[in-house]
Amino acid sequence: MRASETVRALQDEQAPLIADIAAELAAQVLGDAGLRIRRMAPLETAQAGELSFLANPKLKSKLATCCASAVIVRADAAEDVVAAGGTALIVADPYRAFAQLTRWWAARVRPAAAPGIHPSAVLGQGVRLGTGVSVGPLSVIEEGACLGDGVVIGPQCQVGRDAEIGAGSRLAARVAFGAECRMGQRGVLHSGAVIGADGFGFAPHQGRWEKIEQLGAVWMGDDVEVGANTCIDRGALEDTVLEDGVKLDNLIQIAHNVRIGAHTAMAGCVGVAGSARIGAHCTFGGAAMILGHLEIGDHVHISAASVVMSSILKPGQYSGVFPIDENGNWEKNAATLRQLHQLRSRLRAVEKKLTP
Repeated sequence: MRASETVRALQDEQAPLIADIAAELAAQVLGDAGLRIRRMAPLETAQAGELSFLANPKLKSKLATCCASAVIVRADAAEDVVAAGGTALIVADPYRAFAQLTRWWAARVRPAAAPGIHPSAVLGQGVRLGTGVSVGPLSVIEEGACLGDGVVIGPQCQVGRDAEIGAGSRLAARVAFGAECRMGQRGVLHSGAVIGADGFGFAPHQGRWEKIEQLGAVWMGDDVEVGANTCIDRGALEDTVLEDGVKLDNLIQIAHNVRIGAHTAMAGCVGVAGSARIGAHCTFGGAAMILGHLEIGDHVHISAASVVMSSILKPGQYSGVFPIDENGNWEKNAATLRQLHQLRSRLRAVEKKLTP
């Protein structure tokens, strides 16, 4: 038995027919629609009774040796699946269909949280609960907080005073959701996320730092997902804002007063400094850094490990990574880079002498 098969696989009597899956995906079937599918699996390791997908046309040759009972593909790869003994589920966008099917599958292999309040949970005065709310062991819901219909609060979570969490949202274990913060519908906060901690605000005075109280909150739209151990600071005066559909990976820092536009996505370890304004439909590779008070327009894509030091308003792909090298070579190149301005001035002087 392969790792995690007991978790992801369905028993034969529960396993859906290929026809059932095709109906869910609105897919055309080429092959035997009466086979049962017990498990989803990668293309390289899928076996009989399992389903996979092919999204990258460059990997089409792998279909010849694929042992999956069914594969989600585009129309141009369907015959290759059948030739290898499988059944093709034909869709326009296999990757999107795969994403849709994972949600459908998860609903069958993961038990839903039972509605109700665990006896060890603590609810403050004036807490408002929608229908079907689940609050796990040792969680604390402070006074005045509002949880919408079907909200799931995992074990050891804290929801602050007058906070609001929209219908269908889910907090995994050990999430801190600060006072007066708001989360829209169908959001997901993974374990260790901290929403609404104080922003990093201090005023220098006579060699010491005086705290600036952070009087804003965090406002999050619908369908926002925040990864494990990611921190989103509350605003100093106005709210930190994540618009609808924002997706944040693990270990990301969003500082106070940042605004992130709808459907922007950030990979792990991204850092966004205070008061940056980021547009909609942007992407940020892992460990990218955005300095404070900058503006980034819509449809801007930042490569991994890049440092954004000035505003970017024009859509496009931007990179700012100094290539890795052997340390000796890197030190020489870095020393040359520090002299680049001086070398440019010398080059211009030579050009002037050579130009009639």
